[in-house]
Amino acid sequence: MSTENAIPDAPEAQKAPRAPQKRIEVVPPKATKLGETEVLFDLDKVEVYYGSFRAVRGVTMQIHKNEITAFIGPSGCGKTTVLRGFNRMHDVIPGARVGGKMRYHGIDLYGENVSATEVRRRIGMVFQKPNPFPKSIYDNVAFGPRVNGAKSKADLDNIVEKSLRGAALWDEVKDRLKSSALGMSGGQQQRLCIARTIAVEPEVVLMDEPCSALDPIATARIEDLMHELKSRFTIIIVTHNMQQAGRVSDRTAFFTTELDSKSDRRTGTLVEYDATSKIFTNPSDERTEQYISGRFG
Repeated sequence: MSTENAIPDAPEAQKAPRAPQKRIEVVPPKATKLGETEVLFDLDKVEVYYGSFRAVRGVTMQIHKNEITAFIGPSGCGKTTVLRGFNRMHDVIPGARVGGKMRYHGIDLYGENVSATEVRRRIGMVFQKPNPFPKSIYDNVAFGPRVNGAKSKADLDNIVEKSLRGAALWDEVKDRLKSSALGMSGGQQQRLCIARTIAVEPEVVLMDEPCSALDPIATARIEDLMHELKSRFTIIIVTHNMQQAGRVSDRTAFFTTELDSKSDRRTGTLVEYDATSKIFTNPSDERTEQYISGRFG
């Protein structure tokens, strides 16, 4: 990448050992406090096309650093489509393209000289269904660091332990690191996938319905983990569970579908984006209130 469009180096705080930080309360903070945080992503009239079909239109919003942002809305409204745009996963879909601007640290993620590989290193993703590699627990976590050039066993051991501790999994698996990851429970597999994602020290973690296949106990552990991780990472989560959005997020974006006059098909659109406390108690748009109250969707 040219220096003009190069994505900036990860903050020094992510390279050096971090000082202990006070755990942030689960209760969504007041909107007046949220605006004080740094803007990490700035989206301006983002649209996503699959061929000639416009799947999402007109998404303008800002994602703030070290917060959890939830995307909610009915099926087919574009939540995951927008989420996948943050780390350029649409690049691998023939005919897919992103319009508008998705800026990260002020740099257009889809700029001509921006490396998609570098984008994905800095912006990791955890998928809906746990997808561990058919390898050992250790090798799953060490995979990314090895690809990035880590070769020393001591370095890899340290990274694996640090990542598994970060995913609240170390104590459960430290005595069976060479065992197959496929033998773990669903909740453990999902936390392993989180450990694998954070092992390469991204700045952002995208989560696409990470708890949809998990039982309530495993879901609670993932939610607790998200609160612990947001002091180190910025998290964006897609969820169909409004209670989960209310429990874990600082800000919430509500998407819905509208009839596209150009194609006579439904297209996703962002209706409202605000502090989670406001979205769930005093939304500005009637469509948001109807969805939150269960009258549609």
